[in-house]
Amino acid sequence: MSDIEIYTPTAEEVHSGELGRRMRQFNYQYVGEYAQVQPVWVSAKDGHGELVGGLRGFVFMHWLNVELLFVDEGARHKGVGRMLLETAEQKARELGARNATLNTFEWQARAFYLKQGYEEFGRIDNFIQGFYVAYMKKALEP
Repeated sequence: MSDIEIYTPTAEEVHSGELGRRMRQFNYQYVGEYAQVQPVWVSAKDGHGELVGGLRGFVFMHWLNVELLFVDEGARHKGVGRMLLETAEQKARELGARNATLNTFEWQARAFYLKQGYEEFGRIDNFIQGFYVAYMKKALEP
């Protein structure tokens, strides 16, 4: 192993996608071919055309992974978050997702996600400054 060098790849190497292609080829032996990561982006604007919230996520291996869902303080409790999440889940279904997953800090939106049908399946206590992060999932009905 003395001829192996660990290094920081160039931007060109990262953008080439070679590493991801190699990983997919390995995975295909076990689960068959699957689509590459497919983005799911949804935004909300108010009557003045101002951005008031949005959701950023992606579908990978039949799972919607919600990376970010945010609604401005003034637009909260008006159904905006629910509509964003429902729209993203529908887009994800159309892309072949059968489940959804996300994580949220305890001070963020855990209760909101529970109301939307998500269940907590794990958590990391004392993730930061004594707060936990909850890992949540939901089966997406067809």
